[in-house]
Amino acid sequence: MSEMNPPIKVQILGKEYPISCPEDQQHDLLIAARYLDEKMRQIRGTGRVIGTERIAVMAALNIAHELLQAQQQNKLLSQDLRDRFSSLHERLDAALDTD
Repeated sequence: MSEMNPPIKVQILGKEYPISCPEDQQHDLLIAARYLDEKMRQIRGTGRVIGTERIAVMAALNIAHELLQAQQQNKLLSQDLRDRFSSLHERLDAALDTD
């Protein structure tokens, strides 16, 4: 029988949330909670968004946008690397064929 880990307490906008998490992922959870708290504080600090729920939704949208941009950048970099490896492979083949 697997043992349940006690929930970790994270602080977001001054409110404490107990979150259950596998022990090997607790550090990442704390980093994610800190990042979310920073984003929410930034949004609240602008004074343009009022209410915790709206701030949370805006933070989630901003973080989702960052994720999608990073994924797109990763795809572009991956394609660039594939193109470079292909070019190098062709050049290597051509160099080996001349011998």
